[in-house]
Amino acid sequence: MNYLQYIRNSYSFIELGKKDIHFFLQKLTSENQKVGLDEIVDATISLHLKREDTIHKMISGNKFRKLKYTLIDFLSSNKKAILTFGGAHSNHIAAVASAGRMCGIKTIGLIRGEELITEISNNPTLRFASECGMQLKFMTRTDYREKTDPHILSKYVEDMGDMYLVPEGGTSELAIKGCEEILDELDASFDYVCVPVGTGGTFAGLLNALQPHQKGIGYSVLKGTFQKEIIEKYASNRNYLLTDDYCFGGYAKIDSELIRFMNNFNRNTGIALDPVYTGKMMYGIYEMIKAGYFRENSRILAIHTGGLQGVEAMNHRLKKKNLPQIDI
Repeated sequence: MNYLQYIRNSYSFIELGKKDIHFFLQKLTSENQKVGLDEIVDATISLHLKREDTIHKMISGNKFRKLKYTLIDFLSSNKKAILTFGGAHSNHIAAVASAGRMCGIKTIGLIRGEELITEISNNPTLRFASECGMQLKFMTRTDYREKTDPHILSKYVEDMGDMYLVPEGGTSELAIKGCEEILDELDASFDYVCVPVGTGGTFAGLLNALQPHQKGIGYSVLKGTFQKEIIEKYASNRNYLLTDDYCFGGYAKIDSELIRFMNNFNRNTGIALDPVYTGKMMYGIYEMIKAGYFRENSRILAIHTGGLQGVEAMNHRLKKKNLPQIDI
């Protein structure tokens, strides 16, 4: 059973239709699960994975955190719908669509690539978003590069004054505020806090919440560390490392080595990783442990940011390339 089938079997759309903003008003905490390191390092270093992926079966990980205060702000506005952006397999699009269904909010997704208009039924993420009630509109790739330009937007959406715009990936001051709540009092015992980095918003929120003795490590899932501009716009804490050494060539790029690592990790721990974000982070942590980067007797906390809804689509791509499938 794939992840989205699991979701559909776990939640009926009647249940999702109930307006349940109360879920987002909670201050949720997630469990820290210890990960064995006996195969690669002695017992002087400990590694735990913060299971943010278990917060909600659809709005998991950092997507819940980023949307929390955004949804609350929307409900206090006079706007009629949330308008946001994303690619064909966007975790953000799936999460906004799910949250809209749960809270009774109209959502509109502007999707990169007009060729996808005929592929909704074949695309797990877009199909799911559509089933949740999100209105999908498909932008040319040229227009998408200028997607926040009012003149470009007016070609796709009327009455822009009625729209509440949420950036691609969801990063904003409100999103940063939500991401600051990932860490709780018990997490102060860790020396390093690690997270995969896309736009940089989640990492910025975590840096704001770190204790003085803690160092943040961000694993860029894209080639380059250009996210520093966003990170340092929202976070004053400079006790961090941002590396793209484990991005596997760029966004959503993976190979057999990463797939083997993820599948072995799943078999050994019972924890599924996604190939775009958490898989690359955990691979990087293991490599840095083996290289002796972390201090002796240190405690490492890694953040599982969810994203498992994208595994089905990735497996379709891998099958076409005759590469191994990702366990889920």
